[in-house]
Amino acid sequence: MNPPSRPKKSFGQHFLHERRYIERIVNAISPRPDDFLVEIGPGEGALTFPLLAAAGKLTAIELDTDLIPRLQANAADVGELSIVHADVLKVDFTALAHRAGVSCLRIAGNLPYYISSPILFHCVEHAAAISDMHFMLQKEVVDRMAAEPGSKVYGRLSVMLQLACRVEPLFEVPPGAFRPPPKVDSAVVRLVPIAPEARHDADPDRLHTIVKAAFAQRRKTLGNALRQWMDTDAIRQADVDPKARAETLSPADFVRLAKVETAS
Repeated sequence: MNPPSRPKKSFGQHFLHERRYIERIVNAISPRPDDFLVEIGPGEGALTFPLLAAAGKLTAIELDTDLIPRLQANAADVGELSIVHADVLKVDFTALAHRAGVSCLRIAGNLPYYISSPILFHCVEHAAAISDMHFMLQKEVVDRMAAEPGSKVYGRLSVMLQLACRVEPLFEVPPGAFRPPPKVDSAVVRLVPIAPEARHDADPDRLHTIVKAAFAQRRKTLGNALRQWMDTDAIRQADVDPKARAETLSPADFVRLAKVETAS
């Protein structure tokens, strides 16, 4: 048996090792033999091998070349493991689904906390090719993802994810479940992309611009925060009060703002 890998700070590695939490995550995912599973950052394989045993095959995306030989060796008697050596932010999930001949992927992973938001946004860009996602993240990030309008942690991440997915926090995971223990609590969350026919029809780039600007300076009113993109009359056309602040608006309010046509 190979000795445990030494976690690398440069990759933000914290290896999950406590069996009961591994089992809870696998049960939440509930893998089936016909699933096309993709794991982001398999690490030492704590989730990889139980998922592989249940589904029979799995594609793992791993950037750390030192971990790949161990994963390949340990998977030999478990199932068919394909490893993509790449930065997940450069992986085209839509193309991956097409190459595999499947309509949708199921994605899971213990995401590096320092780049969790970029990974989430990257996955959302490929939501049409994903049936669900199960991620372990810093609890603070999960709280932001699921926050409702009016919450102190409600912000751009909340709005953009909730417009693309159903966000369902599942359970918390303490620092002691990892090696080395992180300095923060973690949580597992399920994301289920909204069906294409039920998603908003606002221009994605304009929506992103409006939401980002609105939350850039949270204490500003919308009339001030969005003045570069729309005047107060245009804000009122969206049935939104220009004196309101971003954290009081629902995701649907931002969609209406993005759809208002303004004079060029």
